[in-house]
Amino acid sequence: MARDSQAALIALNRFGFGARGGASGDFINAASDPRGFVLAELARPNGALLEVPGLLSTPELGKQVFDYQFEIQQARNAAKAAQQGASEMPPQGPDAKPQPRRNLSLSTAAKEIAGKDPAMQPQAADAANAAMTPSATMQPQAGPPKPPAQPLNIIQKTFRAEALARLQRGVVADCGFVERLVVFWSNHFCISANKGALARMWAGSFEREAIRPHVLGRFSDMLKAVEQHPAMLFFLDNQQSLGPESRAGINRNRGLNENLAREIMELHTLGVGGGYTQNDVTALARVITGWTFAGRRGQLGTPGSFVFNANAHQPGPQQVLGKTYAQAGIAQGEAVLSDIARHPSTAKFIATKFARHFVADDPPPALVAKLQDSFTRTDGDLRALTAALVQSNEAWQAPLTKMRSPYEFLLASGRLLARNPEDPGRYLNGLNLLGQPLWSPAGPNGFPDTAAAWAAPEGIKLRLDISAQLASQLADKFDPRDLLELVAADAAAPETRRTIERAESRQQALALLLMSPEFQRR
Repeated sequence: MARDSQAALIALNRFGFGARGGASGDFINAASDPRGFVLAELARPNGALLEVPGLLSTPELGKQVFDYQFEIQQARNAAKAAQQGASEMPPQGPDAKPQPRRNLSLSTAAKEIAGKDPAMQPQAADAANAAMTPSATMQPQAGPPKPPAQPLNIIQKTFRAEALARLQRGVVADCGFVERLVVFWSNHFCISANKGALARMWAGSFEREAIRPHVLGRFSDMLKAVEQHPAMLFFLDNQQSLGPESRAGINRNRGLNENLAREIMELHTLGVGGGYTQNDVTALARVITGWTFAGRRGQLGTPGSFVFNANAHQPGPQQVLGKTYAQAGIAQGEAVLSDIARHPSTAKFIATKFARHFVADDPPPALVAKLQDSFTRTDGDLRALTAALVQSNEAWQAPLTKMRSPYEFLLASGRLLARNPEDPGRYLNGLNLLGQPLWSPAGPNGFPDTAAAWAAPEGIKLRLDISAQLASQLADKFDPRDLLELVAADAAAPETRRTIERAESRQQALALLLMSPEFQRR
């Protein structure tokens, strides 16, 4: 069979995370059967699941963070009591100890706890937590040495462990297509770890539990898993939403929070202009009152688990998108989600966004129509939707005009340079620097998904800085000309090949390769 280098480049860059270095043979395999190379990952049972020893369930993580917060509060209360006692007993004599400081901060209390807890001591790996920017050794030395890093608390440790598991999976995956699907759906149904301690603690488990099991399943199942996950409920404040006529709403004189209902319609399913009104948003908000998670005391269920609080649920039938839902309790909300998942506007919205992510900012209308038809005809079967994308001619004929996101760029670099991370610090700091902090978009609409968003001059300069830093560390281990063959082979433009061959040094050649269109574009 003839090898198609251009199609191999599309297979690896458009659908995956790029070719791996070493003896992986990714480019040759992709060139021999481009579509088969991409589709092979879809055939692996449970290929999207991320089951790593030490990664806990959301309720288990919830208990840990609740206990940690309770311990912090106890320490703060004890410190306050000690201050009050000391203020009543002033020091006597020249050898008396000074009074404790007033208004002991939460961070100071936390440090005292950390000092007593062996599990929260600094670890050697944290010393290597350098950003993917020019290293400290390249900068002039000035000023006193920095104090040692503070020990990580349980929330920070958990976030880093979840991040490391995700990064390692992306670096070692054959093509990375399934991981790209995970990233797409995780951004579509995004939360932000910056919301608070629970969001940061649950960011990884949310993706593992609500996204990964369904990326090749049914959209309706993913939608339900997402909207009932404690991380999403916390992120969009649904635990604060009370039916105005529910027992809790009357007793507390509080009402609806429409955040989750609005984003379900606007961002998760129907899309802007999808045929819903403000009345529909309000009705859906009433329908999903009572969808919450159990707190530390476990009065409603296992701490950190999804629960339905009947006392907070708005009683009575509700009309959403012209249909009346008379079901009682949790079944009412599940019925609405099931119908919205199958709405024609949802099919169009998902098909357009899916094509935009993988193919072009302005996706071919014929491709969108094919994906919309697949979504509708198969009742939201995401495996069928994904296969329809790969099997379409439009997905292979469109030029590589999209820019890799920061996450895709850093993963592609790690794959090509065979750097399977043992510590997530370099990647996390690189993502922060490039404006795509892991699991932390600025809003519920997720990170942007257009070439212009990542091709701004400042962003390109930062990518060049990172590429130069990687080259300074690793250039002596690779011949950039050989790496170009792994990245693009015959599909490399003559200009790119000449630029790398004429570079003044291996270091410069490697940096130029990492910044080449063959590496940056997808």
